[in-house]
Amino acid sequence: MSNVPGKTNSIALTEGPSRAAARSYLRGVGFSKEDLHKPIIGIANTWTEIGPCNFHLRQVAEAVKQGIREAGGTPMEFNTVTISDGITMGTEGMKASLISREVIADSIELVSRGNSFDGLVCIAGCDKNMPAAIMALARLNIPGLMLYGGSIMPGKLPQADGSSKEITILNVFEAIGSHAAGKINDDQLEAVEAAACPGPGACGGQFTANTMAMAGEFLGISPIEITGVPAMSLEKHNASREAGHLVMELARKQVKPRDILTRSALENAITAVCASGGSTNAVLHLIAIAHELDIPLSMEDFDQISERTPFICDLSPGGKYNAKDYQEAGGSRVLAKRLMDRGSLHNISTVTGKTLFEEAAHAVETPNQPVIHTWEKPLKPTGGLVILRGNLAPDGCVVKVAGHERIHHTGTARVFDSEDLCFAAVNEGKINPGDVCVIRYEGPKGGPGMREMLAVTAAIKGIPELSETVALLTDGRFSGATRGLMAGHVAPEAFMGGPIAAVHEGDTITFDIPNRKLQLNISDEELAARLKDFKAPEPRFKRGVFAKYANTVSSASIGAVTS
Repeated sequence: MSNVPGKTNSIALTEGPSRAAARSYLRGVGFSKEDLHKPIIGIANTWTEIGPCNFHLRQVAEAVKQGIREAGGTPMEFNTVTISDGITMGTEGMKASLISREVIADSIELVSRGNSFDGLVCIAGCDKNMPAAIMALARLNIPGLMLYGGSIMPGKLPQADGSSKEITILNVFEAIGSHAAGKINDDQLEAVEAAACPGPGACGGQFTANTMAMAGEFLGISPIEITGVPAMSLEKHNASREAGHLVMELARKQVKPRDILTRSALENAITAVCASGGSTNAVLHLIAIAHELDIPLSMEDFDQISERTPFICDLSPGGKYNAKDYQEAGGSRVLAKRLMDRGSLHNISTVTGKTLFEEAAHAVETPNQPVIHTWEKPLKPTGGLVILRGNLAPDGCVVKVAGHERIHHTGTARVFDSEDLCFAAVNEGKINPGDVCVIRYEGPKGGPGMREMLAVTAAIKGIPELSETVALLTDGRFSGATRGLMAGHVAPEAFMGGPIAAVHEGDTITFDIPNRKLQLNISDEELAARLKDFKAPEPRFKRGVFAKYANTVSSASIGAVTS
């Protein structure tokens, strides 16, 4: 029987004469006798060569494994699936994205339970695999942490005067809209396409990937500052190696995720998202994480925290700067210090062994940095997210207000029963200034999978006469790169007979941000009459993983979870 500190679960797998066969298998792939008597740390890697977000994660994993070995442990790496939102955007493949969150969490759980790991490092690189990793850690409750693969560097688009302009993938999506409207030519579109993604790393703005990486830091489950190091930074190897040291300390001290992931931690994460203008997807993912922890968390919690948290980070898509600028300004320690000084944070434990306040006390702010504003000069007096309700969204919907100034809008409903139909209408010039595009049957069950609508929203933003006048609402989702007046996660969804199913072409719809209302301007009697004979359409998928998901998934208002 092993008495090595930190070797707890894997004793059942590797210790004693009865485990000789298991040890023999493991020795066959290169583990030594000595390796198998040390704490065994799983490395869940979301590596793929399909897209830049996760392409470099093998190198990150090697550095983590080096740190684990230096600290006296034995790393065992395994892979799981991942889906690139950006590549699949605007196609049927995008339906797989949110579904992959559940598959990733399940697969990490299965491999970890199957192999009795003593600890776990989940290396994640983009939107869905980060919340999936945290969900798995919450379920397993073995010592572990989530490590972000890091942000891509901005692309550099050559300008006529010989200078260059920093761009991100968002510029490509918006250029597609400009091209469709005849505002730019093929060569100009090609130049943007070629420049936007200069190498590995996740999308560069405060889109969903960087939002969830920041949320992980403020939850305490990701090592603050270490996790924010950009993907191709010279510091990345040592930062990742340090994560290997940290997980060994967690294993030896038996500090587990549920010791860290508390209600206070969730409130801290929401506060950081609101202060930074983060993605609406954070609502969906943090509610799902809370569900795994059996901690009540609702959309109203986001609205209440947003209302009392000024928006202070000037980050894309609503602002000027990218993730690497945020890190260079001082990163999440500086934001934590701002929030701590204002009394907006709870002091919680973190995977670094220090409390969040102790980490904030080590903040080093770059002089005169323009990214993280002071409380005296916020970008807006309240946070970047609001929750609307009304006869169109009785269970709520999410609006990101960080990237636009409109707080009231009434327009004519243009109704589309899929994202594809709306995208075609935008490209064909069929959307008018002032319209409200309604995209339905794209919810968790109806999609299934709740597609993001960046292709549509970016196309609208790429057409000047529509950019600041058109609104959009959907029972699907929006990319963190979306900007403009857009309401997502409308619940109940159309497939379940929600009021969004009753909207007719030519109705008028009102967004009233100050009063938190999303209203279809018809009488209650008329709405009830329209819904009385509602019949759900045939499911789009009748077998396979999409059908399984549709049969088990919950409403977006409670995280679109499947358990």
